[in-house]
Amino acid sequence: MAGQPVQEATQGAAVFCAVLALWWAVERRRGAGRARALLAVGASDGRGGGPDEGSAWSAAAARWWAVLRGRRAWLCLPAAGALALLGESPLPLVVGAVAVPVVERRLRAAGHRKERETRAERVVALCGAVVGELRAGWQPAQALSFAARETGALGSEEAGVLAAARFGGDVPEALRRAARQDGADGLAGMAACWQVAVDGGAGLAAGLDRLEAALREHREQRERLRAELAGAWATVAVLALLPAAGLALGAALGADPLRVLLHTPAGLGCLVVGGALEAVGLWWAARIVRGGERP
Repeated sequence: MAGQPVQEATQGAAVFCAVLALWWAVERRRGAGRARALLAVGASDGRGGGPDEGSAWSAAAARWWAVLRGRRAWLCLPAAGALALLGESPLPLVVGAVAVPVVERRLRAAGHRKERETRAERVVALCGAVVGELRAGWQPAQALSFAARETGALGSEEAGVLAAARFGGDVPEALRRAARQDGADGLAGMAACWQVAVDGGAGLAAGLDRLEAALREHREQRERLRAELAGAWATVAVLALLPAAGLALGAALGADPLRVLLHTPAGLGCLVVGGALEAVGLWWAARIVRGGERP
């Protein structure tokens, strides 16, 4: 048969992608687990006994989850391999390989957005902690040092800010440098409060208290807006899943849509045009929703 070599090549490519993904995950697990194994051995020697079987299974599951979570974009390859086997065509493998960097970039952007929001929440906690320590009778430098270590809101600039606070340096300028980190904009307000307190003698606790209230209000407003836009994001998700639902419905009715789309000229044309329209529609819908999320 003419299609037999294509089918064998597709099956071989799918198996190769699956084995490659499994090998990559195992190697990453081994590389990440060597340091943890050494530390675990040292810790067990210090305690006089090793972990039990339940904790070992939990640690192994946690490591596998960390590996899968760090490289979720590679799951496109097994999915593409399954589609290639079902459709007896190498085209899904090509699409899956192209989708890996795209999905990885989107996941990385989502991770950066989450880190930015986490740092913003830590800045709010820093303001509240400093206010609490000041009202407990601590000096501003001591209060800032203790609160910064507790909250971790200063990030990579923590050493510079704490050194300026401890040795009488320019704390506002150090806070402004720390505010340049993504999500740490509230530190600029803290720097302004510190500058006013030093130059004008105003109460630092009162200023930071108002700053904390403003930052909390801004965060709550963002959460309310996100809750209102949840329906719009659900609509985008439904639009993204409609083509897959249509293929599943066609396969359930016995129409064999994968054969039509992957092995006929008209089907290939419909696949290219439909995929392009789907991508443009999802991009445009996501752009509209993200525009509503901006302050």
